[in-house]
Amino acid sequence: AGRPLSTPTGPAEQALTTLRKRIEENSEHVGLRFAEEARDIHAGLRPDRPIHGEARPDEAIRLIEDGIPVAPLPFLPGRKRN
Repeated sequence: AGRPLSTPTGPAEQALTTLRKRIEENSEHVGLRFAEEARDIHAGLRPDRPIHGEARPDEAIRLIEDGIPVAPLPFLPGRKRN
């Protein structure tokens, strides 16, 4: 009681908050273009750089099947959080 709901409640939540902040500060958010951008980077058509964004499950599966390294993030993008 008496603290904002956005304040982390424990060590695990604080670790996720720190991870999210580091990812957002050190990679480019490409939104719904994630699968396309990841493919283009992998093919050498776009500059190699860290990106994060959103992909449908079927898009993520195809990326993995094609040998393109991706991983789900354990948090929602900033604009989707309440």
